[in-house]
Amino acid sequence: MANAGIKLKKTSYLYGKLTNHPMTYAIIETGGKQLRVEPGRFYDIELLHLEPEETLTLETVLLVNNDNDITIGQPFVAGATVEGTIMRHYRARKVLVYKMKPKKKTRKKRGHRQEVTRLMINSISLNGAVFTAPETDTPVVEAPTPAEAE
Repeated sequence: MANAGIKLKKTSYLYGKLTNHPMTYAIIETGGKQLRVEPGRFYDIELLHLEPEETLTLETVLLVNNDNDITIGQPFVAGATVEGTIMRHYRARKVLVYKMKPKKKTRKKRGHRQEVTRLMINSISLNGAVFTAPETDTPVVEAPTPAEAE
């Protein structure tokens, strides 16, 4: 048994591999970085100058994987797009930069906070086929009405 003794969350990367669940993901390029994205998840990327709740279509898709059907671009996949929604803009945690020259009493301490955009991935499309996040089986719990509470 390959996964004996391993408990995996449904959001885990290994969950799809060990349980043979279909996984759809894409590798995109944004902000000078390459990022593996899945529909229904959010990611923190370099600042994009768009308003929150605005939709964004990324066409710099390097790879698309849908149910182990892999499409690799040279350099980008033709006809592939990733759609997302800007959730918010914020500043990341502070990174401290400390410079010191030994035996000279020279010390500099500076901080830097990077501007970040949180992006929710809505769908990945490849040649007209649209892949979205799978529906969750979360039961809807209704609040009791005042008549039932008594």
